[in-house]
Amino acid sequence: MSTENQQRILGYFIEEAREHLTTLEKGLLNLSEVICDQEEVNELFRAAHSIKGGGGMLGYTSIQKTAHRFEDAFKFLQENRVTIDSQLESLFLSGLDALQELIDKLEEPSGLQAEEAARIVQAAEPKFDELQQYLERSMDAPAPAATPAPAAAATLNTAPLNNDERANRIRALLRKMLAEFKQADTSEGRRILQDLCDRLEAVTNEGGWVTLVQAIKIAAANPQYSYSTLAPVAIKELKGGSDLLELERAGEIAPSEALQRLGAADVQQVLLPVEPHGATEILRRVFNPQQLDQIAQLLVASR
Repeated sequence: MSTENQQRILGYFIEEAREHLTTLEKGLLNLSEVICDQEEVNELFRAAHSIKGGGGMLGYTSIQKTAHRFEDAFKFLQENRVTIDSQLESLFLSGLDALQELIDKLEEPSGLQAEEAARIVQAAEPKFDELQQYLERSMDAPAPAATPAPAAAATLNTAPLNNDERANRIRALLRKMLAEFKQADTSEGRRILQDLCDRLEAVTNEGGWVTLVQAIKIAAANPQYSYSTLAPVAIKELKGGSDLLELERAGEIAPSEALQRLGAADVQQVLLPVEPHGATEILRRVFNPQQLDQIAQLLVASR
């Protein structure tokens, strides 16, 4: 086969693998919901199976082996009832990071080198082993009557986390936060972001981590600033705080002035006439649609 044809086939594989990785990431970020739908679990299995087959066909045993570990995990979910918690999500996402890294290396000028591939696979193997063991331990756990709310999910694991578990938990929650920032800016979306902050806060109380997360939660509740303004600051500072935790420099974690400004809403007095139509018109001029929606909810709730 000519080099040109080999490159074309490789390009097709990478393009297809990217689509399957997107399917896997989307499913893993909503695993507690996906697990309730057998067809969605089957879709995750098929995505891993396709990457495994393509990697094997092209001779990339590292990709084939890593995707096969995923395939085994999804087969377990197909055949058993498993209680999903944040630790299980973190383990799945750690495996996804390894598979993602292998695919990324394919697109580099030097390609996926054997030594680099071996390093990635070797680093991922303990996590896949832990994932399999965790799945087996969770198999006999009674299925919950209903999917827990995000804020309550943080209490599923109360034992202190080691450094790797903590980093994986934070990484998983950051993925969910980033995914939410890509959605439409709604009052429900803001609530989800605040719930994610609650879960991040529960990961550890070291240093200024709690203060940082609380500052982001306040900013997320402030509709004055759009997702496009809030997201870069929130994700960057959470990632920086997580890095400091891993380096055991938790005492250096603190919200920046930029983040604190995002949480400080402008304060102004608004005088409203008693007549409802006139009051409504003034409110529409002063507040944006997001704020009006929140005001309406608060008024209904206070009746």
